[in-house]
Amino acid sequence: MPSVSMTVNGKAVSGDVEGRTLLVEFLREKLRLTGTHVGCDTSQCGACVVHVDGESVKACTMLAAQADGAEVMTIEGLAQGDKLHPMQEAFRENHGLQCGFCTPGMIMSAVDLARNNPDPSEKEIRDWLEGNICRCTGYHNIVKSIKAGAEAMRG
Repeated sequence: MPSVSMTVNGKAVSGDVEGRTLLVEFLREKLRLTGTHVGCDTSQCGACVVHVDGESVKACTMLAAQADGAEVMTIEGLAQGDKLHPMQEAFRENHGLQCGFCTPGMIMSAVDLARNNPDPSEKEIRDWLEGNICRCTGYHNIVKSIKAGAEAMRG
């Protein structure tokens, strides 16, 4: 059984995995980081989005072995102690949380968008979120949250 080592949320971790172990399984089952959700198992919903070496990735489409040596950030790693990340705070303030199931993936995707495009338009936000599904159908407040979060990240 191969062993993988990576840095997750700033901490070095390692573990034995089967070759077919998905990154999302490694995060949830081995590391008990359950903020990364599995919503569809087909990579359509985006509930499993994490950052790998600074890029948003659907963790249900990547093998844990492919992340060997990588820097991985999950929703649990965004906040600084008790202080929420500006995007997390924007979702809270703008009622973008909905039922909460898709929220971790939405926020991780939104942070990546704001890093690449610090002032996204509503259309750019909606286009970016095509890989994330909210089954509450409440995209209005999610888009509003991302706009506010991107502005807060700009400072």
